[in-house]
Amino acid sequence: MRGGRPVGAGSRFADEHGSATMIMVGLMGVVVVLAGSAMVVAGFLVAQHRARAAADLSALSAAAAFQQGADGCGQARRTARGNGARVTRCDRVGDEVDFVVTVRVEVDVRTRIPGLPRALPAEAHAEPLR
Repeated sequence: MRGGRPVGAGSRFADEHGSATMIMVGLMGVVVVLAGSAMVVAGFLVAQHRARAAADLSALSAAAAFQQGADGCGQARRTARGNGARVTRCDRVGDEVDFVVTVRVEVDVRTRIPGLPRALPAEAHAEPLR
């Protein structure tokens, strides 16, 4: 009390003391949630690009290996492993001259959030080089 009256009494802003702090706490919470969400989305986008690149390279290497008479699926597995992926399916349709190789790979997502996938798949097809 100052001079017989409570501190802040008669002031227009007596009820708003500390409200800016609460607003800033709320805004910072929103910023943290948005930044975290952006990081999760970015992690999935990077994993999807890595999966597509690994699938493309694995299918091309498998087609080249089949064309040379080697084990194409073994080559696809080595190429996928070198690109941080794993082959989940490798098929060849056709004969020795005209064929199509299909390779399906998965790349692990580094984000561990319950309810979200732990791996992202990608599939690619390749034909022999002519």
